[in-house]
Amino acid sequence: MKTKRLILRPLEDRDAPRIAELAGDWAVASMTARIPYPYDESLSHQWISGLEDGEFVRGIEFEGGLVGAVGYFPDDDGVTEIGYWIGKPWWGRGFATEAAAKLVSYCFTTAGKQRLVCCHFVDNPGSQRVIEKLGFKPTGPCKAYCEARQVEIATVRYELRRPLMARFWRPAL
Repeated sequence: MKTKRLILRPLEDRDAPRIAELAGDWAVASMTARIPYPYDESLSHQWISGLEDGEFVRGIEFEGGLVGAVGYFPDDDGVTEIGYWIGKPWWGRGFATEAAAKLVSYCFTTAGKQRLVCCHFVDNPGSQRVIEKLGFKPTGPCKAYCEARQVEIATVRYELRRPLMARFWRPAL
């Protein structure tokens, strides 16, 4: 999948060192639910090789280098949850919004998803902005466990339903 500036591609085992470097940064790991801290190359290899049925993950590539990841997985309610992370050196460049917008479009037009959800920790205003730009609407507060922090964190949950004319869906950038 391609966007104006990015390539979203399947992860490969050779990506493990770069993923460990970027996702292993406390500033990144502490804002995700599933990335432990510390996060090393062996954990990165385990993650790449251990993606479960129904999980769809793509590496985000910019100018030939991996800068983050984006993907979705079915949650316990049978709803599709999306997630993303960007390495700290690339924060503030719109990569999360661009990659997640492409993922949402893929979910609605190719994967046939009807309803997407996503969350952000209340202390992550950057992710909140991305989610709102994508057109997600808040459904309320909740809590989510943060693997890096080893604690439950106050979280806001959002939802986006497939539009009737999904092929015309566009983020509210």
